[in-house]
Amino acid sequence: MSGVVPTKPTSVRRVPRGPRPEAVPLLVGRACALVGLLDIAAGVFPRFRHSRMHALAEVLPGSFGPFAAALSLSAGVLLLLLAHGLKRRKRRAWRAAVALLPLGAVAQFTYRHSLVGVLISLALLLPLLRHRDQFAALPDPRSRWRALANFVLMGAGSLALGLVVVNAHPHRMVGDPSLADRLTHVLYGLFGVEGPVDYGGNTSWTVAFSLGALGLLTAVTTVYLAFRPEHPAARLTEDDEARLRALLARHGGRDSLGHFALRRDKAVVFSPSGKAAVTYRVVSGVMLASGDPIGDVEAWPGAIERFMDEARAHSWTPAVMGCSETGGEVWTRETGLDALELGDEAVVDVADFSLAGRAMRNVRQMVKRIERAGYETRVRRVADLGDAELDRVRRAADDWRGTDTERGFSMALGRVGDPSDGDCLIATAHKQDAEPGEYGDLKAILHFVPWGTDGVSLDLMRRDRSADPGMNELLIVAALQAAPRLGIARVSLNFAMFRAALARGEKIGAGPVLRAWRGLLVFLSRWFQIESLYKFNAKFRPRWEPRFVVYRASADLPRIGFAAMQAEGFVTLAPPLPRFLRRRTTARRPCTHRVVEQDARAA
Repeated sequence: MSGVVPTKPTSVRRVPRGPRPEAVPLLVGRACALVGLLDIAAGVFPRFRHSRMHALAEVLPGSFGPFAAALSLSAGVLLLLLAHGLKRRKRRAWRAAVALLPLGAVAQFTYRHSLVGVLISLALLLPLLRHRDQFAALPDPRSRWRALANFVLMGAGSLALGLVVVNAHPHRMVGDPSLADRLTHVLYGLFGVEGPVDYGGNTSWTVAFSLGALGLLTAVTTVYLAFRPEHPAARLTEDDEARLRALLARHGGRDSLGHFALRRDKAVVFSPSGKAAVTYRVVSGVMLASGDPIGDVEAWPGAIERFMDEARAHSWTPAVMGCSETGGEVWTRETGLDALELGDEAVVDVADFSLAGRAMRNVRQMVKRIERAGYETRVRRVADLGDAELDRVRRAADDWRGTDTERGFSMALGRVGDPSDGDCLIATAHKQDAEPGEYGDLKAILHFVPWGTDGVSLDLMRRDRSADPGMNELLIVAALQAAPRLGIARVSLNFAMFRAALARGEKIGAGPVLRAWRGLLVFLSRWFQIESLYKFNAKFRPRWEPRFVVYRASADLPRIGFAAMQAEGFVTLAPPLPRFLRRRTTARRPCTHRVVEQDARAA
């Protein structure tokens, strides 16, 4: 497969991976899930194991059996929920498991009189107590959305498990109730109300207690998550932002993604000397950094060490998206992590750019055609725009977003026209003879962030959907032509994921495996613009700078990829706010960055 997936250059050194998380929490978490399943089976199926203690069962109170079944079922569900937290060494999950395991053991003994079930629960409790020092991870960031997610997931799970409970006693069921009656019985039972299904003997009590326990468990966990103190995701404070801006003023020219560290939905850790920093966001248990560390390269190891300490303290999975070759070298050397080439960044040197020549024919013709249609361009610093025009640009950029969910993380600033971002660059397209709309003659917007003192990096691209195709090409060319006047010598454009595979796979002599990999990327481009971004970038004849993902182990890559898609806005787990509410929210989510879908297709 070495010829399939783009590999990193030889200069990015592979070093032995760092130590994996402790084996005990992983084993205990898996064992906890197994015990949870056993407890659920004991609560649902009375004959899960045949009892050998009939004599003792006869002297137990008759009402205690159904109660124990509900207790066993509840303990099993909770242990399944806690298993993931135990694998991640969470202290609160450990405390809850230590409290629940004895309850599960009691339920196993009293309901189905199984000494084996008791011994299994106690056998898991022993390593939990013995290795309690390994379960010290701090809580993750959380919000009220967790309560809603818990209600939906637990409600669906309780409904499904309730149907199993209702159907687990076919020989004691009176008559042959329909599926609708059984479902109604489950819904009523979750609220503690007797349903239309009836059973012989004490089975009705067993089913009623079990369904009531599931409903109570759903309600209690939802209420707990809704009213517990919030631990919101860390954000940049004013002091953090001021310190980062000072570092960027001295070292911001090294990495084109440096300015994106100023996103206010990121957290930051500084090196002990304060001369370097790493910004990150925690998504689904992944501590996701982007780009290279900010600041003096000599101080990077100190910031990286603080980053890894924070990841270990919370048992987060560390990962870095889009670091440069130098950044990959430092990360792998200092942490023992591994690096994989993710794609290439397109960088245009202003001095070498020209519309002349056969290679630029398509771009040249498109730009001239749009100019003949009556469009004109303006390229200015944000500080040069008046308040009224800047407000109009902000509102247009929000309304012209192509998706309901705002996208962007590693290469998006998440705001336009902030007073502190006066050195950002805005390129706008206007059509004077067009019918005035809500935003006047404004038809398209490009926003660039500073890259040191002599460069800019593309942040977002937005256009009125009624405008002619080619707005993005027009504005990029306008920005490149205006760059010398603004003291700009280099412009970073879009990031092309898996560019090397796309480029090599279409050449003569490419092997079947490489062609198959390219075919898969082209197929995925229907949803993720992989090929269209590469072809759009290539039209401007850029030089390609490789970017890497840094990870701990290959098994973490799917999880890191899913977390990155969440951070970038391609996957949304929490329901989005209505648009009219988002407009009034001061802490906006990141704006869509570098979207070229329609113009790239038209080209």
